[in-house]
Amino acid sequence: MGVIVLLLIASISVAAIFLVAFIWSVKSGQYDDEFSPPVRMLFDDKPKTNSNQ
Repeated sequence: MGVIVLLLIASISVAAIFLVAFIWSVKSGQYDDEFSPPVRMLFDDKPKTNSNQ
């Protein structure tokens, strides 16, 4: 029974850490740009030029 309580406390602690990390990332603006990531893959990259040739 003691092991179950220990595992329950450990799992709630890990869940709380991930919840705090998620809230911190949302407040820091990581998910503000919803448009450019899906569109960015449609544009070609600039061709690389070799200055050695």
